Amino acid sequence: MIGKITKGSGFSGCVQYVMDKDNARLLDSEGVMTESAQMISKSFYTQSLMNPNVKRPVGHISLSYSNHDAPVLTDGKMTSLAKEYMQQMGIINTQYIVVRHEDREHPHVHIVFNRIDNNGKTISDKNDRYRNEKVCKELKLKHGLYFAEGKNNVKLDRLRDHDRAKYEIYHAVKDSLKTARNWTELQNALKNRHIELKYKYKGQTNVIQGVSFSKDNATFKGSEVDRSFSFANLDRQLAAKGNLSIQRQSIVSHGEESEQRSASLIDFGTGFFDFPVNHPENEEYDPNRLRKKKRRLKL
Repeated sequence: MIGKITKGSGFSGCVQYVMDKDNARLLDSEGVMTESAQMISKSFYTQSLMNPNVKRPVGHISLSYSNHDAPVLTDGKMTSLAKEYMQQMGIINTQYIVVRHEDREHPHVHIVFNRIDNNGKTISDKNDRYRNEKVCKELKLKHGLYFAEGKNNVKLDRLRDHDRAKYEIYHAVKDSLKTARNWTELQNALKNRHIELKYKYKGQTNVIQGVSFSKDNATFKGSEVDRSFSFANLDRQLAAKGNLSIQRQSIVSHGEESEQRSASLIDFGTGFFDFPVNHPENEEYDPNRLRKKKRRLKL
């Protein structure tokens, strides 16, 4: 079970895409007139006027399942899963439709819902991608649905651009780690595959807090690609190959620079303050002598 979430500004195009597919079946609905796709769109639009300040009132989620689960995924089962998913995602007290498609080899449904609820309030999309992953895992466990062995089995040609970039980054980092002995080699290996690696620093310091990867105008934190690709985990993997971790390299480098600066100051200071000492009894007393001396030192 995999959920993909998108948001948009116009209900008409989304509803037509969902409803006009060959063999599309409307499994469930709430709060909309279902005589036609046009009437459904009109119902959604009318309610969205309760909160016109929201620029993207259209919520669209596709829930896809493994072929292993096809025998148990009746229309009724897919409807109940979709409603349970919406409940856990906080998509409640609002209009929605659930439509099943048969255009792919794997079972899947589309949910279109109004982000403006029945009271005119906005359904939050805060951290919805993270919540989506969490809810999907919980439902798979609860209902005994199939768990794929990992990202290696994902069919990239069926993913949208954003998701495809994420999985391409995953495979590129995984392959590059086989030969890269340090961060520089990893960065260069990824660059050759048109992937940019960037560091996130703590404030104005040189302390690295995180890492991100960019490809085809899509950027992901390391942990978003895979938990093992967080900065801390990657740093440990590279350090295990016998090199200093990047944080340790930074500390050592910074310490060496500090020692060099200190040594320079000491050498400079020795020459600067190396002047003959004149005792008061050997020179004529001048009450302004000390003041003049301080002024010369400042200059």
